[in-house]
Amino acid sequence: MKIKFNPKPLALYLLIMVMPLWSMAQTKNVISTHRVFPKIDKVLEFEQALANHAQKYHSGDAAWRVFAIQTGPDMGGYHITEGPKTWESEDARGDLGAAHMEDWHKNVAIYLTDKQSAGYYEFIDSLSSVAIGDVTDKINVTNVYPKAGQSDNVMLMIKKLQKTWEASGASVAVYKSNSSGQFHYLIVTRYKEGLKEKTPGFRKPFKETYEAVNGQGSYAQYQKDLAEYIDKSWSELLFLQKDMSSK
Repeated sequence: MKIKFNPKPLALYLLIMVMPLWSMAQTKNVISTHRVFPKIDKVLEFEQALANHAQKYHSGDAAWRVFAIQTGPDMGGYHITEGPKTWESEDARGDLGAAHMEDWHKNVAIYLTDKQSAGYYEFIDSLSSVAIGDVTDKINVTNVYPKAGQSDNVMLMIKKLQKTWEASGASVAVYKSNSSGQFHYLIVTRYKEGLKEKTPGFRKPFKETYEAVNGQGSYAQYQKDLAEYIDKSWSELLFLQKDMSSK
C-alpha cells in the first residue's frame, strides 16, 4: 500500500516554531534621541523650521516626538525622540536622503547653537509598568547611573520599583542606554493626568506602597542600595510639542 505524504501539517508546525523567533527579531524597542539648543533670539524661527522638517521627512519608524525641556541643566533645549524602531530598521534608515539632509542643514541647523547630544536607548518591557507606545504629553525623565559593575544590582532595584509603580497605578517606562556615553537607565514617568500626579496625596506615600509590595523593612534596604549601587542620578521635566512633531 502506498502512503501519501501530506506536507501541510509539517509546514504548519515549522511555522509555529519559527514565529516566536521572527517576533523577537521584529520587536520595535529602540529609540534614538537628539537634543538641540536654538539661539536665544531665533527660537520662533527654529520651532517653525523644525516643525516643517519633522512633518515633511519623518514618518514611520523615523517619526519624531519633540519635547521642550522645562527643567534641569538642559532647560531651553529641545529633545527629539525617534522611533520606536528595530536595530535592523536603523541600519536601513541611513540619512533619509540628500533632500532631508539639505533641509536640516540649510533650514534648521542655521538657528542652532553648537551644543547638542544624541543617544540610543532600548525599552525594557520587563521593568516597565506601561507599554512602549502608551505615551503622554508630560513626562519626568530620571537618569540613573550605576556604579561600575553594579548595573545588575540596579536592575534588581528597578524590578522592585516596578512592583511599586504597578501597585500605585503609576505609568513608568524604563530604558537602558546603548553606545551613548556612560551606561545608564532612563526612568520615564508618564503623567497621564498631568502634573497634578505630583501633588502630595494623589497617590499613597511611596514608602507605604513600596513596603506593602516588597515587605516590611524593604524601604530601609532600598535606601542602603541607593547609596551602595548608584553613582549619580538627576531628573527633568519635558513637555510634548505636538505642533513640532511628526503628524
